[in-house]
Amino acid sequence: MQNISFKLIDDDDILVIIPFLQELNTTTPKDILEERVLDMIGLNYKCVGVYDDNVLIGMAGLWFSTRHYCGKSVEPDHVVITRTYQGKGIGKLLFQWIYNYAKQMGCTTTELNAYTENRSSHKFYYNEGFEILGFHFLKRFK
Repeated sequence: MQNISFKLIDDDDILVIIPFLQELNTTTPKDILEERVLDMIGLNYKCVGVYDDNVLIGMAGLWFSTRHYCGKSVEPDHVVITRTYQGKGIGKLLFQWIYNYAKQMGCTTTELNAYTENRSSHKFYYNEGFEILGFHFLKRFK
């Protein structure tokens, strides 16, 4: 694990995250994911890649916003580590990188959403010091 590194993915290369997003979202067609990701890069969105040497093995999207209840915040989104690298402490290292980067960007908090069925992530986030503040609701327009 000595070759693990973290760096922001350049906007021009952002579509390298599509295979990771397809792991999380098996129902949205690839072309729609690509269109949405390209739109996201203009909306306070960054993405950090996790690399083993120069091979992308994970990623986390980062949304930046200012909210009335917590100030300037970063929201890690669609956090994915390749299965063969899971359970090796890489997630903890990734979040330490995110916290440091967010502080450099002037953030005072971090918040995130996690799918209810992803119980292993819940344990991870509890161990990172996150607290549940509410529910995330979604309504699709027809």
